[in-house]
Amino acid sequence: MFSDAQEQRGNLSNYYQERLHFGFTLGVNRSNFIIHTTEHFERFDSLKWVRSSPKTGFNLGIVSELKLHTYITLRFVPNLSFAERNLQYYFEGQDTIVRTKSIESTFLNFPLDLKIRSKRVGNFGAYILAGGGYSLDLASKRKVQNSTGTDAIVKLKRDDFSYEVGAGAEFYLEYFKFAIEGKLSIGTTNLLIKDNTVFSDSIDKLNSKIFLISITFEG
Repeated sequence: MFSDAQEQRGNLSNYYQERLHFGFTLGVNRSNFIIHTTEHFERFDSLKWVRSSPKTGFNLGIVSELKLHTYITLRFVPNLSFAERNLQYYFEGQDTIVRTKSIESTFLNFPLDLKIRSKRVGNFGAYILAGGGYSLDLASKRKVQNSTGTDAIVKLKRDDFSYEVGAGAEFYLEYFKFAIEGKLSIGTTNLLIKDNTVFSDSIDKLNSKIFLISITFEG
């Protein structure tokens, strides 16, 4: 057993006993899509396949954590996220032509996770988490009048719901706790807006897939 006396010798010795904790987080995201192409893809003539190319963005947010049990907390981390993803369409004729559609997003994210943390070993601890969230894309072009031909854009819905899992390591310093966390988020909403272009009609469903590495500072 991990005794109270052992815990008292570490930094922030009463951290597990406190009801609420607050802090902030900074992160780097890798945003991507899960693509489900439409049936009878061959009807799009020279279009042979579509793939998603991930890009790197960043997140910043506020951490709030409520203790439910010594080793279980409820974690709410509203954050602002800047992300970019590319859809690449490969057309084959005498030569292969790649049309890239870049999609930039600015998300307001509201994730709520259940966090299970380990016993502390000195000034070190670890945890796993799982939960879900809602995202609002402030840069959505869902209402933009689309053009035709190769200049057409891929329009996405503004709202997304997701589930997520992650894990992290915590380091207890003299005045605050520092943590490193990795988290995978998978969207459940089909984001694609059908717009009668080859770039939207060739895809049946688009779901978000985001991997986030973040550091947090909590008091």
